[in-house]
Amino acid sequence: MLIVINGEARQVAADATLAAVLQEFGVPERGVAVALDGAVVPRVLWPDTGLRPDATIEVLTAVQGG
Repeated sequence: MLIVINGEARQVAADATLAAVLQEFGVPERGVAVALDGAVVPRVLWPDTGLRPDATIEVLTAVQGG
């Protein structure tokens, strides 16, 4: 199925979970926040969060400094 991750359309397995997609695209498990269709998903829920076609995932990286 087709999803959008950080603005880029990507093809993933129809039964893909959020955790599987993040791992497939090399997203680190620490230091990031992930939003699915505009709602932040806590890390503990990533493995159990299924995706629907045309889902939009945004990965935000924490930055130190000011």
